Amino acid sequence: MRASSEAVKLPEPTLVVVTKNHPVELVQELYELGERDFGENKDQEASSKAEALETPVKDYRWHFVGQLQSNKVRSVMNYARVLHSLDRPSLLKELAKREAELDVFIQMNLTDDENRGGVNPAELLAFAEQVLSVPSLNLVGVMAVGGLDVEPEKEFEKVALASQNLVSLAPEANKISAGMSADFEKAIAYGATHLRIGSLITGNSH
Repeated sequence: MRASSEAVKLPEPTLVVVTKNHPVELVQELYELGERDFGENKDQEASSKAEALETPVKDYRWHFVGQLQSNKVRSVMNYARVLHSLDRPSLLKELAKREAELDVFIQMNLTDDENRGGVNPAELLAFAEQVLSVPSLNLVGVMAVGGLDVEPEKEFEKVALASQNLVSLAPEANKISAGMSADFEKAIAYGATHLRIGSLITGNSH
């Protein structure tokens, strides 16, 4: 599964700086340094930051990377451009009802723990067909969070395989959201196109 060193050079991955638990001032500083893509995992914190930064600058790209409760969809629609955690039919139903215009990743569950968010890889294509039937949503790829005490390479290989399966159904849905501060280099080797990096850039929150 790992790409050959002789393969065609791929575009640089999109860096999504995860700014959860950090003040809005840090987002502003990163923006001034050229960053545009920011990730948050709680609507209350994300919505307040987005509101504070709405004017005069409006080209922040907010990525919602946490598990999204259906009753928060309306709020998230006001600021987020990308949802990395579409993980269940009930959430899809709410997004469809609200006619949410978002780029979406289907979150996969790579563990045996059914309580963790995400779609079972065996059910990915069936769920993807449901997502593709919602005109307002743009399915862009798959997302996964690696399990604890598991070799990252094994997890990323599963994600790469799932991505290939999804592309067979939806050729444009070729993005992979994977890799965080501790394992992003390994994620890139397995095709990650979106990296969700927090503490490596922002430092630890207080």
